[in-house]
Amino acid sequence: MKNNVQLITYVDRLTGSGVQALDNILHNQLSGLFSGVHLLPFYYPIDGSDAGFDPIDHTEVDSRLGDWGNVKTLGESHELMADLIVNHMSAQSKEFLDVLDKGSDSPFWELFLTKDKVFPAGLNEEQQAKIYRPRPGSSFTNYVLPNNQSADFWTTFTDNQIDIDVTSDVGQAYLTRILKTFAENNINIIRLDAAGYAIKKAGTSCFMLEETFEFIDQLTKKSNAQGIDTLVEIHSYYQTQIEIAKRVDQVYDFALPPLILHSIFSQDFSALIKWLNISPRNCITVLDTHDGIGIIDVGPMNGKKGLLDNAEIDNLVKKIHLNSAGESQKATGAAASNVDLYQVNCTYYDALAANDYDYLLARAIQFFAPGTPQVYYAGLFAEKNDMSLLSATNVGRDINRPYLNSEHIEKSLEKPITQAIIELIKLRNNSEAFNGEFTIEGQQSVLEMAWTNDKSQATLLVDLTARKASIELNDKGKKRFILLESLLN
Repeated sequence: MKNNVQLITYVDRLTGSGVQALDNILHNQLSGLFSGVHLLPFYYPIDGSDAGFDPIDHTEVDSRLGDWGNVKTLGESHELMADLIVNHMSAQSKEFLDVLDKGSDSPFWELFLTKDKVFPAGLNEEQQAKIYRPRPGSSFTNYVLPNNQSADFWTTFTDNQIDIDVTSDVGQAYLTRILKTFAENNINIIRLDAAGYAIKKAGTSCFMLEETFEFIDQLTKKSNAQGIDTLVEIHSYYQTQIEIAKRVDQVYDFALPPLILHSIFSQDFSALIKWLNISPRNCITVLDTHDGIGIIDVGPMNGKKGLLDNAEIDNLVKKIHLNSAGESQKATGAAASNVDLYQVNCTYYDALAANDYDYLLARAIQFFAPGTPQVYYAGLFAEKNDMSLLSATNVGRDINRPYLNSEHIEKSLEKPITQAIIELIKLRNNSEAFNGEFTIEGQQSVLEMAWTNDKSQATLLVDLTARKASIELNDKGKKRFILLESLLN
């Protein structure tokens, strides 16, 4: 994968149309900005209970977006990332419907995970308490089967997302079929969605077990053999991320977004500097995604210190709620239909009180941090919280999943903040310095991030107290000095 800025987007929610329209936008309004695109779920259906993360058919492009031919064409000009949803599939899939019709006589019976497969002697309270939960409530949903029978199926996220038994032969065949389809259609990298929950074992947390690492290792090898790299998506304790990074192609730096917010809010870079001195280098960086802003990634866990303490996390969350005029509070936790209680749902722009300078500073820090930067489509255009969509769906994460179109893009491209972000993207893409060595220094409100690659250097200097930031570039003797605020003029 090229070390250039990439775009994260839903096909329909950016374009108002399909893959061909996205291709046109990337070659026109957004020409030359993104070397790659993370296509959020484009499988049938894109409008299930979890915005495509509950596929009925993981190998079928939703016809409203086009077909595999359109995806393959897009992949000829851009590196493509797609989600491999390893943990579950839709309760409306033909495979699960067949199970409901035929019970254990279905050829797909072994594809799905039931409670008694993991707990054949029954699940006691002690075992139940150990299971790591991303949401409140039970890990299981009871479904009626033929002959007056029923079964408790694992439903880690929602009752419409039935967990797969990835250790079974039919489960392995299912994943192999998806990989083959991806390889045939120019998918270069897969995001292993919810991979940490894929392996369940009695008496454990059923999250990121040693067996989970082994499963990810095996799946990575299968993917690599098809010419596909893997990116593991896991929200967890920061030390866990470091360990995971040693064993996979790439991980997300999910600690970065809350740490940047904390730094700006508290005027103290100490936690961020500590993290970037030890953070994985084989990572993808983001500020915002289709999910909320992760908190668990910087917090303490099981008595172990986090990058931030509980008081700092409380202040961070309260400040986001304050900056967004309470809108994030309406979309977070028990206030809306959330599948993850460890995230704050809010656009990153509104988390920073829609302050253009602070938002641009956050992007600059992201682009200078180690890793390959990705920019979410709503973040590119500095979108505000979509309260109308939240009200219509009562899905907390929809606050940051707006529906745009070509006309909206044209207007957004005229905004000073969008133009400034585009300039930062060009800077990040065009400097050879970012392929070199990274250093970071600073204390309290002052930060210096630098990249050096032979005769190319790039340095970001920030003083939060003075509200000044600058970028110094030297690309093989060609020097530039940029005051960050000047990009907004």
